[in-house]
Amino acid sequence: MSRKRLVENLIMSSARIAYHILVVGLSAAFALSLPFIVTLVAKNLLVYWSLIGNDKIFLTSVEMALTIFLIFLSSYLSRSWKDRKLSNMARGAGLVFGTSTRGILVRRRMKKLKEREGFARDVMVIGSTGYRTFVDPRGDLHNVVKNCRQAKIMFVNPNSEGAKARAKGILDPDITPESLGEQIRKSIDYLKGLKASQKDIRLKLYEDIPLLKVTILGDFIWIQHYHAGFDVQSMPEYVFKHDQNTGSLYIPFYQYFLTRWNNPDIPEYDFDTDELVYKDTAGKEARREKFDETKMDVISNRSRSNQLIERETSALLRAFGNRFNMREVFTEERQKRLGGLRPRGKEFFLLSSRNSACETSGWTTVL
Repeated sequence: MSRKRLVENLIMSSARIAYHILVVGLSAAFALSLPFIVTLVAKNLLVYWSLIGNDKIFLTSVEMALTIFLIFLSSYLSRSWKDRKLSNMARGAGLVFGTSTRGILVRRRMKKLKEREGFARDVMVIGSTGYRTFVDPRGDLHNVVKNCRQAKIMFVNPNSEGAKARAKGILDPDITPESLGEQIRKSIDYLKGLKASQKDIRLKLYEDIPLLKVTILGDFIWIQHYHAGFDVQSMPEYVFKHDQNTGSLYIPFYQYFLTRWNNPDIPEYDFDTDELVYKDTAGKEARREKFDETKMDVISNRSRSNQLIERETSALLRAFGNRFNMREVFTEERQKRLGGLRPRGKEFFLLSSRNSACETSGWTTVL
């Protein structure tokens, strides 16, 4: 990593030197050719003016071209003035970069900036699952977390209502609470492997719905918004830089992370025992919960419920299919309810069930 960074710095330095040499060469060439240009213009100006001075078509064309040029120039200056005002406001807020992350070049630029700023520094991240950020080799922080000094990471608890709400809010049918939990599990296993290799990594799991994806690397903060119904990868990403400007948004976002990290209601994940460790306001351990057992209880309860529903549904279908005649069973009941009337010579059948399996399966009313 250090060798790669050294090569990049050497290339950038060489490019700056070549740029300065080019500018000096062009300036010298223009200065040397200026006397020749002035002499040429002075000799030929009167000759050309005697030819075009009385040409009305040429003068009219020049006036029209000059008018169009002035119109474009005034529009450009007006737009530049507005852009300058927006630039000053963005600079006052500490915003140094903001764009959509859909472009390949933009994503590559963002990844290189994160790798450069996160090398041998503290990494602080708030995300939802972390799978595409850390586990995926193409993720922005896949290499950063390997070369950082310390990492403080926060994911959503897969067993919380916030994770379920986030999964249901995404329109992709492949995203379910179970798949979301599986992604978090893989991210935890990946961080656990880095922890085993003597990396200083701490992980906390929060309960509420993800709101902001915050990445803090040195003097830069990357912000993305978790919008309901959209993948966070499709949302714009904004970069804020820390400087002496007191109006910069870097400080509020940094304090937002610290407030979340120091919240005693958010437990820390113990990589050695797979437990959630709750601490009090003084930072002392208060209690522990087994993370895997909680997850397995939820899965087993869901599986037993699904199996019970399937058994009851199958038994009910066999009973109705083999032992009963629909017409004979409900003819008497139909006559009682309809009084024996048959409007327009048509017969009406009514079938309703109060069986829990039927209600759960979504076919409470048939025929």
